[in-house]
Amino acid sequence: MQTEWSLWSRDIETEVAPLCAELGIGVVAYAPLGRGFLTGTITSTADLEVDDFRRTGQPRFSEENLGRNLSIVAALERLAALHEVTTGQLALAWVHHRGEHVVPIPGTKHRAHLEQNVAATDLELTVEDLEVLEAAVPPDAIAGARYGEAGLRMLNL
Repeated sequence: MQTEWSLWSRDIETEVAPLCAELGIGVVAYAPLGRGFLTGTITSTADLEVDDFRRTGQPRFSEENLGRNLSIVAALERLAALHEVTTGQLALAWVHHRGEHVVPIPGTKHRAHLEQNVAATDLELTVEDLEVLEAAVPPDAIAGARYGEAGLRMLNL
């Protein structure tokens, strides 16, 4: 099954993910970096191209919500520093640790980011690390919906 899954989009965790694990169904997690947000490189809508879908189709990237969500990245930055990795690597490692049946597929345009993404597979997180991460980014802490009206129209939903 392919679905969005990251520290920023955790809708599947209560029902879908456990069922997939129980039935041995693989999960291909797209946008495991929260559409780039969890890398810490997006701090304002000005960081996005004018025609970027995240500007109009995803309320989480509105200036109001983005400002509120930056505390999440700050928490990830502190935790990533402890492991001497990037926030993106930490976020990817979290998805990798969801189970052997889960495979994240981060997109990238740059070779250096690809190399960072691959290196995230080597990051071993302890149970305590995972608990700290999940406490730092609880599902109800995210400001804004995944998709707004423009996004739903684009997806034909």
